[in-house]
Amino acid sequence: MIRFALAAVVFASATHANENIPDQYPGSLLYSAPVEFIPGVFSAIGATAPPTYENAGHNNNLSFIMTDEGVVVINGGGSYGLAAALHEEIKARTDAPVVLVVNENGQGHAMLGNSYWITQGVPILAHVDAAAEFEDRGFQILESAERVSRDRHEGTVLQGPTETFEDEYILELGDFRIEVRYLGPSHSAGDVVVWLPNQNLVIAGDMAFHERMLPIFEDTYTLDWLETWDTEFEALNATYVIPGHGHPTNMDQVRRYTKGYLEYLRAQVGAHLDAGGGLSDAYYVDQSPYAHLDTFEELATKNAGRVFEQMEFE
Repeated sequence: MIRFALAAVVFASATHANENIPDQYPGSLLYSAPVEFIPGVFSAIGATAPPTYENAGHNNNLSFIMTDEGVVVINGGGSYGLAAALHEEIKARTDAPVVLVVNENGQGHAMLGNSYWITQGVPILAHVDAAAEFEDRGFQILESAERVSRDRHEGTVLQGPTETFEDEYILELGDFRIEVRYLGPSHSAGDVVVWLPNQNLVIAGDMAFHERMLPIFEDTYTLDWLETWDTEFEALNATYVIPGHGHPTNMDQVRRYTKGYLEYLRAQVGAHLDAGGGLSDAYYVDQSPYAHLDTFEELATKNAGRVFEQMEFE
């Protein structure tokens, strides 16, 4: 328990992620080297920035759970090369094979690296909605990633999950009970969390943000996300949280910057609607309390516009 507490302190007080740092691990395609957060649970923290050539598209967290009976990887990675680089890091730490890859959703940085894992004979798991999303949009996702990463995207082809589930998928390896759960609608189609009840840790994926501003997509329904948060995510009562982006942290931090931000933005847009405001001005509602977050400049106005379009008809 002492090591757990120390890890939580180290990560919670870590220097804030900086989207202007192009690469923290020049010897690898990975943006940063994997770090052991609690015993057996590692994460290679991606850039809190949009994908670039310099960060090789590693702008999300690539985590793995290491046991004597096998390794479970969370997120296929954004390319064949990123997945291969992560595997090299795993093999440097254990002789145990990778027995499962979990795609946290249907986005490129979760699934494009599946093209490597399939060559290793590793089964790949995703929620049915994430699989459908990737099947529908995969070619567009691949083209966009290739434009950014160019030669660093070599070898990447479309490969969806080999297995899907609807509510939960559970396996036990060593001291770990690993519960892959779909909690309900949140950030994007088929977002899942990986809950480790014995360690009281959740690998939250894009359910939770804290160092970079969360993006609201056209099909992100903020009211549903808040309901899932209140009824399901909070019920986990996790001590440790590895979010989809940014350093491992705790529930207070992700609650402040995910639930808190969604509630704040909805309140600002709601007041704008009550005053008779239109879409053109809604983009510029006050979001200054969150201006310090990475990707604020890229996302704040888009988020406000999409929340306005949702709330206008609620």
